[in-house]
Amino acid sequence: MYNNYYSGNYPHGKYPIRLRDYGPCPFVINIEEATRANDYFRLALWTGTYLQLTLMSIDVGSDIGLEMHPHVDQFIRIEEGEGLVLMGTSPHDLNFRAKVYDDYAIFIPAGMWHNLINTGNRPIKLYSIYAPPEHPHGTVHRTKEEAEMDHGHHGY
Repeated sequence: MYNNYYSGNYPHGKYPIRLRDYGPCPFVINIEEATRANDYFRLALWTGTYLQLTLMSIDVGSDIGLEMHPHVDQFIRIEEGEGLVLMGTSPHDLNFRAKVYDDYAIFIPAGMWHNLINTGNRPIKLYSIYAPPEHPHGTVHRTKEEAEMDHGHHGY
């Protein structure tokens, strides 16, 4: 079973788009539709040389997990759901806190510890842009547990 969504921009009706890593080829997609359709914890949708876009779905009561990327700036856009963002200069001093909802953007500077906790009653659907890429090309983590077991992703 694939993680698909159905695009409405096709002359003969809707057709399934498989959510997978299309980078580094030229690529166009309705990012809102794709983000809302994604049910995987993390999926790399496009990985290039200097930038990567991932889709994420954070379950109710769950979180992304406390992490820090020393050499990567990160942008997150919430398409659906609500949560609490925590950031700070150490994992024990997360003094930046902000509530986030649909259509909010989060900017995370390189070297900043951060987490996003789902405080709502439905999954958070988001897309995240990393510059440079953070995850290997083609990364798919169907669940948070799968992501934590992936030795290629340590979060710091």
